[in-house]
Amino acid sequence: MAFFRPRVSREAEVRYHADQEISKSFPELLEKAREAEQVLRDLRAADADELELRAAGLAFDKALTEALRAAEAGQRAAFGVRAYDDRIARRKAKATPTGAMWTAQVERLRTLREENRMWGIPRVPGRVPSAR
Repeated sequence: MAFFRPRVSREAEVRYHADQEISKSFPELLEKAREAEQVLRDLRAADADELELRAAGLAFDKALTEALRAAEAGQRAAFGVRAYDDRIARRKAKATPTGAMWTAQVERLRTLREENRMWGIPRVPGRVPSAR
């Protein structure tokens, strides 16, 4: 008796290989985010003005976003090529040690980015439009 095992789509294979390439840059991007965070903390400790803090906060947000994209690509690549087409395979892959590690990393980065967006970027007051 022969069992039919469906192959993955060509699109899934292409996306899988692209995610593998993107995820290779994750350590460097994470290091850039750490450096941007340190600059932001140093400016806060030095009691810098709000424009400098805003620029540093936006740079930190950009670095976190790039690191998050690489982490998400690494997560998808760790799940395997079948996970692109099959939600069951994706769910099973999350339960593996590698999948759980990548999932936790992605969640930490998302939380850090959202916290920075809410509290780390000072809002510079703009001009109020006149009500004419």
